[in-house]
This record gives sequence, C-alpha cells and structure tokens, in this order.
Amino acid sequence: MNFFKYLKDQWLLVFGWVGFVFLTAFVMWLTPGFQMSWRNVGYLALIEGVFFAVILIYHYYYKRRWWQKLQSAEEESPIQNYLTGARTYEEQVQQDFINQIIREHQVHMQKIIAAQEEQKDYIDSWVHEIKVPLAASRLLLHAVEFDISDEKYMQLENELGKIDGYVEQVLYVARLDNFSKDYLIEETKLKSVIQPIMRSNANYFIQKKLRYQVIGENHSVLTDAKWIGFIFQQLLSNAIKYTPENGEIFILLDKSDKGVTLTVKDSGIGIPKEDLRRIFDKGFTGQNGRFSEMHATGLGLYLAQNLASQLGVELTAESTVGVGTAMTLFFPYVSYYQEQR
Repeated sequence: MNFFKYLKDQWLLVFGWVGFVFLTAFVMWLTPGFQMSWRNVGYLALIEGVFFAVILIYHYYYKRRWWQKLQSAEEESPIQNYLTGARTYEEQVQQDFINQIIREHQVHMQKIIAAQEEQKDYIDSWVHEIKVPLAASRLLLHAVEFDISDEKYMQLENELGKIDGYVEQVLYVARLDNFSKDYLIEETKLKSVIQPIMRSNANYFIQKKLRYQVIGENHSVLTDAKWIGFIFQQLLSNAIKYTPENGEIFILLDKSDKGVTLTVKDSGIGIPKEDLRRIFDKGFTGQNGRFSEMHATGLGLYLAQNLASQLGVELTAESTVGVGTAMTLFFPYVSYYQEQR
C-alpha cells in the first residue's frame, strides 16, 4: 500500500484533525480577555498539522511492514504457510483469522486428496478386474470362431477391442495426476511403438478396407514408450473412425535439425475450422462427434495432448473438411530446449 492510499483510508482521522483545529479556534474566540488573531490560529494550525503529519508518517511506516508481509504472503500462496510476526492486537486478530482459514483449507484439502486416492485405487482395481472377463470373452470368441460367420466374428472382435480401449482410457485418466511416478524416459525406436499398435488394429483396417503406409526411417527419440504408444493409439483410432471405407492412412516419420516428427495423416471427413482449436479440450466432440454415426467421448485427444505435454512432446493438428486430418507429434532434441532458452 502506498502513502496516498493510506491517507485515503485515514479520512476519518484527517476529518477529526480539521475539526480539532476549528474547535481550538472556537475556544480561543470564546475565552474572555483573549485577543484572538487569525495569524495565531494559522500558526497553531500549522504546528498541529506538522505534528499530525509526523504521526501519520510514523504510523504508515510502522504498519507498512505488516502490509508487506500480507502482500508477500499473497504472492507466495498464503494457503501454504502460516502468517507470523503480529505486533499489535489488531494484527494479532488478523493473523489468527488468516491462520484459521489456512488450517481449515489444509484440512479440507487433505480430505479431498484422500478421497481422490481412494477413487484412484478403486479405478485401478476395477480396471484390472474388468480385464479378466474381457480376456475370458476373447477366449470364448476364439472358441466359437468357426461356429459363426466371419462378419459376426470380426464385429464381436472389434467391439471387444473398443471396450478394451475405453477401459485403457479410464486407467490413464486415473493415472494422469500421478504421471510423474509412472514413466521412464529412454531411447525408443518409433517403429517399435507403432507396429504392434498397427497390428492390433488390423481388424478395423480389414473391415473398412483401409490402406495404410508407414513412410520414413525408424528414428529414435527419448521418451516413454508406453505413454507414447497410448497417445499414438488415440490418434490412430480417430483416423480409423473418421476415415470412410477404401480410405488411406499414412504414418509419416521425419527428422529435422530440431527434432523428430511422427504424423498420423488420414483421408477422412476432416475437422471444421471452428472446431479445430477446441479438439484438445476435455469432453469436446465437435460437429463430427455430435452429428456423425461415430460415438465420441471427447477424452481421447484431451488425454493425448495432456500426456504429450507432460512428456515434453508437442501435439498439433491440421485439417481440411472433406480432405483429411494430420496429427503430428514433435519430439524435440535437448539442444532445441537450450536454443529456446
């Protein structure tokens, strides 16, 4: 708080001082035998004014230390540290009130964190439990493979794959807050991540008669293979979902002076320009998700963007309606970060 704001807050004292000056002049005027002079009144007012100003200045600098402590507490997040250093009863009351708020906040935060941990533990347990009947369903499906038509078999296989994908999404959403405890950065060949995922989606390519091509060298990047695999699966799933029959999907691997790029490019329906800037928002499905026959949760790209950001990977999108969409993962070299700094 500067001095002018302080004076504005002390308007009652200033008003009282002016009233005191007029009261003194009035008493002098009423005193019998006292020769009143406006010059004497002016001198008296000047002396009182100087004395009053000195008191205000002293009080301002005395209180400024406390105000600075409150302002610095604001900048350092006061809900993390208790306030100390009160010297007057007024400051002590303020300090006790603020500290009580901090204590109540911390208690509520601990309850929220405990509830979130319980929820996460339950979700982790549920995901691992649900994988058992999913695996059993796949075994039963394989057992009756020759008893049903190829079309029905492929449809059932695809639906089980979708369920497995949604279960994986739930698991990764639950682990998002604890990401720092569950990743391992190491040199990873991109094709070793891409190829198993392409094979696992073979049924979708066959069913929709989609052609795909992996173009580029098997570049190495520093990342976590498991998390990048999940991100790539989300991008590939969207490409398959929104590409019509007999379409094409290209996986492009490229290398530049700044880093390595992995692009999933399709010949699908494309994303409207007004939706493109919001596709990474949580729960956003856009026109394609609302009006097409394809069901969309709005979580896939949100998770992909969030996880990519935490891995230090940049995820961008380019799209033209009726032409297709290109999702690009950029893996920068360490020297790129140094240049940015």
